[in-house]
Order: sequence, then C-alpha cells, then structure tokens
Amino acid sequence: MNKTSWQDSLGEAWEALLDTLYMVGVSFVLTVIIGIALGVLLHASAPDGIRPNRVLNSVLGTVVNIGRSLPFVILLVLLIPATRAIVGTALGATAAIVPLTIGSVPFFARVVENALREVDSGRVEAARSMGATDKDIVVKVLLPESVPGLVAGATLTAVMLIGFSAMAGAIGAGGLGDFAIKYGYQRFNTPVLFVAVVILIVLVQAIQSTGDLVVRSMAHKR
Repeated sequence: MNKTSWQDSLGEAWEALLDTLYMVGVSFVLTVIIGIALGVLLHASAPDGIRPNRVLNSVLGTVVNIGRSLPFVILLVLLIPATRAIVGTALGATAAIVPLTIGSVPFFARVVENALREVDSGRVEAARSMGATDKDIVVKVLLPESVPGLVAGATLTAVMLIGFSAMAGAIGAGGLGDFAIKYGYQRFNTPVLFVAVVILIVLVQAIQSTGDLVVRSMAHKR
C-alpha cells in the first residue's frame, strides 16, 4: 500500500477539522445550556440553596454522578441505540453530537454548581431582603457573580469535548480522530498521524488561551 504524504493529506485533514469543529461546537452549546439549567437546579435544591429539596437534589446528584463515572468510550457504545433513535444513524459528525453532549453535561453541571456555591451568600440575602424572587436571585445575582468561574469551566469543557470527539472517531464519528486512525494509524503512516496530533494540540491551545484571556479580563474589571 502506498503511503500518502502528509502534504497530500492536508485536504482530508481540513475536512476532518471542520467536522470536529462542527460536532464540538454544537455539543458545546447544548452542554452549556443544559449544564447551566442542571447546575442551577442542583445548587438551588441543596440544603443551603434558595429552594431546598432533598429528594430532587439527591436524584439529580445521583444522575450526574453516574454520568461522570462512565468512561466516554463505554458511553459511546451504550448510546448507539439512542443515537440512532434521535438522529437516524450512529455514524457521522451529527450522530456524535448526542454522546458528546450527554457525556459532557454532567461535568459542566458540577462546574456550574460549584461556581454558584462560591457566590457570597450575603448578596443572596440582600437580594432576598429587597423582595427578589428565586428567579431574580438566579438571573440577577448568582449567574452574573459566577461568570468568571463559568467561563473557566466552559473552557475546560470545550477542551474535554475535543478529546471526546477524537475518541468518537474510533467508531465512525468522523473528525480528526477518524482521520488519525484511518489515514495514519491503520496505514502505518506516522507523518499523517503527526499532522492530526499537531492540529489537535493547536486547537486545544487556542481554546485554552482564549478562555484564560477572557477570565483574566473579567478579573481586572471586577
């Protein structure tokens, strides 16, 4: 078998990068939306939350802990039937969005819960004394005060999703993971495999640096 040079593989690498950006981008948006809602519920229903509910908090906490305890590779396989039911197929970048989102939501939900917990309780009590509703406290106090922590957590989540997307490539999700396996590993083509690794490293560094910059800028404004 003739090996493809790394220069000749750049076209496929570009398409793989676009697939990775697509699946990670959509999964990230869904994770942030669902994770914030779940994290708010976890914090609000805690014993020291604004609306304590032991049963709800216990159920949500158990679901989140189970989701975090499952290795992503196992989760990929377990969710194949659900992915087919939702998307119509278990292959491709769009199909990968389902396990990527489900795999990352529990992590980000805990990030949100911890960020909200760091908000000074005095601010919550002050808002409550002025007649603020639970919704007002969440929207106008808890979330705005925890933005730096949420941005830092979202950055970690985005980096984690890139790693998850590479693993998803092993079962036909496309993207850089699939490119590295198909054109590099299976063909014993180290230069092409190296190209995929370099692209992943650059992508992770870009996301992490951007997230750190945003957090630092927020810290200076506070």
